[in-house]
Amino acid sequence: MTFKSKLPITIRMTDLDPFGHVNNGVYYSYYDIGRFHYLSQIKEDIRWAVLDKVIVRIECDFKAPILYGDDISVETKVIEIGNRSVKMMQRIVDNNTGNVKSTCIAILCGYDRQNNTSKEISQDFKDRVKTFEEN
Repeated sequence: MTFKSKLPITIRMTDLDPFGHVNNGVYYSYYDIGRFHYLSQIKEDIRWAVLDKVIVRIECDFKAPILYGDDISVETKVIEIGNRSVKMMQRIVDNNTGNVKSTCIAILCGYDRQNNTSKEISQDFKDRVKTFEEN
């Protein structure tokens, strides 16, 4: 599987647990950063006041510990778009070995802020994702 979106991650001392591993909760922050990077690459408006997608499900598998000093990146791709949802796959990889440290599936739902309900994913968004993923 090819990931067109890849973002290097800097591990901070505050990301670590008492064992010297990146804390499991921090992985979700890395994935958030990766999702925002992806959305900016497809020219999605990610300002909080207009953002119209919310996470409705997220699952993460931890495959190997991430340690301070590891050279890692988060990779992101859209693997499915429905009428009202977007399914994204992400992974954290070691840039030196190619080993996958973690994988993540996130489902985002179109969100109507005024009515506090789900809404359809725009055709414009679908087209931009398709163009990005196919080039």
